[in-house]
Amino acid sequence: MGACVLPNPSLAEDISWIELSDGIRVSVWRADDQCPIVPRMLVVDLDPERTKFSIHYYAQEGLSEPPRIDEWQKRTGHHVVFNAGLFRENFAYLGLLYKEGRPLGSRRHPSWQGLFVAEPTDSGLRKARVLDLDSEVFDEGRPPYREAAQALMLLDRTGKVRVRETGKYAYQTIVAETKGGHILLFKSLGVARLYDIGRCFKDVLPAVRQAMAMDGGSSSDVRILESLWQKDKDTENRASWKGLFAGGTGSHIPLPTVIGASPR
Repeated sequence: MGACVLPNPSLAEDISWIELSDGIRVSVWRADDQCPIVPRMLVVDLDPERTKFSIHYYAQEGLSEPPRIDEWQKRTGHHVVFNAGLFRENFAYLGLLYKEGRPLGSRRHPSWQGLFVAEPTDSGLRKARVLDLDSEVFDEGRPPYREAAQALMLLDRTGKVRVRETGKYAYQTIVAETKGGHILLFKSLGVARLYDIGRCFKDVLPAVRQAMAMDGGSSSDVRILESLWQKDKDTENRASWKGLFAGGTGSHIPLPTVIGASPR
């Protein structure tokens, strides 16, 4: 494991990465250097060819109440855990949710067009995608992917930002698909509007093919398994990367649904 600097602008210039395990590397992206109204963001680069994704919903796993993200990681052992889409006050998931090819009781949201999918049933498909339900098909009767979670579409392949310019400032979790087939997970370290993040991605991240927004605010959470860190790195403010990826900022609330990633 070690730190490296990206040799080309496949994300943004001079992003320094730490490789934590096979197919998983992390960075702290100073988005505000290029997009002044967008805060710094944690970034996890996941290679689906080497990384497997799993949906976890607390009720389906026989739990009486949703765990916090650190509890989810202890239960699942995943190298990376992050919050999934939105949910109701009774913790029911809003939108399509599939685990191991089976629906978990929720219905397709009529206006949200983002769908994170992973673990295809057809070997000819990419192992993980961000689907745009406005232009791509997901057959609920015969799902082409075993894992799926629906949320807001943020940026589509035409470069259109798919959320309104109005909107509240909040911590945000974004899942993006690159043109090269990787999945990028972003978590903002400050509050921002989804529209501003979408415009920033469009302007300075040419590698992003399309992106979707998971639940934000106090639900925005990502955690990296602590044992993966053999070498730490500091931000320009001397904050530890290891601490930031362990949830060292903000409070943690129970999350009814999470997505986990671990090496295949």
